[in-house]
Amino acid sequence: MVINVLVIYLAAVNIAAYFLMKIDKKRAKNKEWRIEEILFFSFCFMGGFIGIHLGMVHFRHKTKNWRFHAAVMLSAVLFIVILPVVFLIRINSH
Repeated sequence: MVINVLVIYLAAVNIAAYFLMKIDKKRAKNKEWRIEEILFFSFCFMGGFIGIHLGMVHFRHKTKNWRFHAAVMLSAVLFIVILPVVFLIRINSH
């Protein structure tokens, strides 16, 4: 049950992050109001780093901004390495 909720959550966050990149790229081309970078970083650290990365690559958006590359890498390490290790340590300590 918990795994199903986690999978649905991560899918929703990544899909939303991907489409935020698409919307911001379109707004950048049209010289319209842009989405604030903090929102992209928030999605990244909420688990949407895959959606942000795919949006960067697919739409060629924010690719020269080193902060986005750093945020994607840091949040990927957090979600793929650190959180599972903490989870395993907690399970083994009980």
